[in-house]
Amino acid sequence: MGLNEAPQLFHFEVESSENLTFIPMCVRFNLDRFGLRISLPQWQMLPHEDRALLARFPVDEDTAIEPNFDHALYEMLRTHANVEPDWFTPEDAPAWRDTGTVPDGVLHQANVAQVAAPNLEQWAQLEPFKRYVLAKLSRKPEGNHDFVPAMKEFGLAR
Repeated sequence: MGLNEAPQLFHFEVESSENLTFIPMCVRFNLDRFGLRISLPQWQMLPHEDRALLARFPVDEDTAIEPNFDHALYEMLRTHANVEPDWFTPEDAPAWRDTGTVPDGVLHQANVAQVAAPNLEQWAQLEPFKRYVLAKLSRKPEGNHDFVPAMKEFGLAR
């Protein structure tokens, strides 16, 4: 599987990413799956064209499908920011992969936002990347301004 034709942005993040000023969910997904961590200032040091290219990489759990995201990011950061990403060991079984349980963070975030949490059937039927997004938006105890728009976009709230 090759690169997508355009950056993969959800409608809810088009405005919040401010033309890739902020790290979009598709890039966050690939950072997490490859065990890479970069700061917002590092992201913003990359030329817009490089950020757009990173946002075109597939969002699939199989790292063998597109193994060049990590190499591309590494080279871009070395070239444009003279830094390297931080490396970490990705989780073996992140909560978003489990279709048998809605993660506690998602349940909490729905409660904070005063919207109905996805039920188990809805959670199981979501594409893996959408489950990742909801879990990622729910990782902190305070409300996330993108959670309800994401729930609406994914057909889980009105």
